[in-house]
Amino acid sequence: MSEQSVAQSVAEYRIEDLAHHSGATVRTIRAYQDRGLLPKPERRGRANVYGSAHLARLRQIADLLDRGYTLASIKELLEAWDAGRGLGGVLGLVAEVQGPWTDEEVARISRAELDGKFGGRPDEAAVAEAVDLGVLERIPGRDDEFLVPSPQELAVAAELYAAGVPLPAISGHLRELRGQVEHIASRFLEFTTEHVFARYLGHRPPTDADVAEAAALVRRLRPLAQQTIDAELARAMRTFATRHLRQHLSAEGPPTVESELPAVSLPPETIRSVQALVGQENAAAFIVAATEREVQARTLDALMPIDGDPRQLDQSS
Repeated sequence: MSEQSVAQSVAEYRIEDLAHHSGATVRTIRAYQDRGLLPKPERRGRANVYGSAHLARLRQIADLLDRGYTLASIKELLEAWDAGRGLGGVLGLVAEVQGPWTDEEVARISRAELDGKFGGRPDEAAVAEAVDLGVLERIPGRDDEFLVPSPQELAVAAELYAAGVPLPAISGHLRELRGQVEHIASRFLEFTTEHVFARYLGHRPPTDADVAEAAALVRRLRPLAQQTIDAELARAMRTFATRHLRQHLSAEGPPTVESELPAVSLPPETIRSVQALVGQENAAAFIVAATEREVQARTLDALMPIDGDPRQLDQSS
């Protein structure tokens, strides 16, 4: 055994020294002892003496807290460790779950490029809203550049803005959409936990074999949520976009200025052409924006007298 190993095995600390070496406070160390997370120190006369095992345990607790574990969960894991079952499998599962759930790579965008995508004029309120939503992330020490966690999400916002949607409406829509998507994600996890993962994680604490197999299942099931949402969203958008257009452009419903215009249907070929032009993910927004622009134009045409004399509106009414 090396001199360093001997020194580590016989290392002794008073509680103040242990706090200094571990980064924890004296109060935190005593709280961990009360919760059963840290072994009791050795009593020597009127002093409590801690060893290298206490320091290692404090570092384990700090690492697990950084990974998002609660103190109650940490206690279960450490009890498993003390019983001779390693933490490696569980931490591997955590790493698998916390890994990226998309193939998108984080990008960077300069402030000038960002302003150019949204009208060319600086809008501090809009930038602050985007940062709050996580669409943009600030880079410490850089006021002229941002991280973009999802370039695709930013591109959709830029396309909607170019189509005439105001920035506050885009951010409000994203907040609403995010809440609905988080509900879907929660339901998908509840579903898979009930029917798939319960048999691996139903007992506490799980074995290394259990968590290794659960991690493998996460890798297999991860793309299924995205594929399911993509397929269902495409189906729903096709159905509702067509229905939306027919409601606005057909003669159905109570008489309105729009209903007095010639009825216009939207053939499937038109939808496919729009998708080919702007992409499937942008087709619905494009169709809705184009429809609203056409409806407004036709409404103005219907209201305007032929000779342009607005006084004839009162005479005809």
